[in-house]
Amino acid sequence: MSHVSEQPVERVTIPILQRWKEEGRRLVVSTAYDAVAARIADPVVDIILVGDSVGNVCLGFENTLPVSVAMMNHHLEAVARTKPRALLVADMPFLSFHLSVEETIRNAGGFLQRGAAAVKLEGGDKRIEMVRALVDCEIPVMGHLGLTPQSINVMGGFKVQGRKADAALRLLDDAHRLQEAGCFALVLEGIPAELAARATSSLTIPTIGIGAGPDCSGQVLVFHDVLGLTEGHRPKFVRAYVEGFQLLHDALSRWATDVRSGAFPGHQESYRLPEGLGEAIANWAPSNLT
Repeated sequence: MSHVSEQPVERVTIPILQRWKEEGRRLVVSTAYDAVAARIADPVVDIILVGDSVGNVCLGFENTLPVSVAMMNHHLEAVARTKPRALLVADMPFLSFHLSVEETIRNAGGFLQRGAAAVKLEGGDKRIEMVRALVDCEIPVMGHLGLTPQSINVMGGFKVQGRKADAALRLLDDAHRLQEAGCFALVLEGIPAELAARATSSLTIPTIGIGAGPDCSGQVLVFHDVLGLTEGHRPKFVRAYVEGFQLLHDALSRWATDVRSGAFPGHQESYRLPEGLGEAIANWAPSNLT
């Protein structure tokens, strides 16, 4: 087994990620959409992704399609202000890299100007021209294959991809095309574990799995999913490490009970007058203001 480096680094960079891939060190990736989440995640993870999943996780949309560049800029700036040690990657939302090379470069460059170290975009062979153009402009690109949420209308929903021979082989071909175009890493989402393992072993760049089995170079999950902050159905690939939604709900309920009973605030949460002012306050009476 190859040596796995556990030495902390001052700041995670793309060359460091590549070295960790070669050493066999697994990469840890989390989303973050605001400064609080970034501060919680940064000491733990290697990459922070400001994902367009902010649309359905935080903004109440059913999917990621309504997310705009302006929305992404807002959340990216909040995360970037924390100056994370982790590599900061920004998702390129729907229609931000589809219309022209010039607009793609402008949108991606705007993310780097706001603090991102790289961008992520979805799609395979159709997006090679955009990937090459970005890389030529010194904008690092993370690819994304398999279940690509911006394509749910074509895919017919959030469904596992690559279960048929032609689709599986096309994914492998696309993975290598993205690597050759200059992608420094590749997200593999919602595909059979065996297919992800084959892609990972055949590529020199790291793969980041989500619903792609245990053999990728690293794993990414949504911050809110890991902490159990979402209600309702959870995808098969999610493991919540705490039931955060219920814990926070219970804490807020206890506070509300204390407010209604008069138990909050107490002396410890209250400010006091300086010595000698109590009598003046007690003797105060309204003056004639007219």
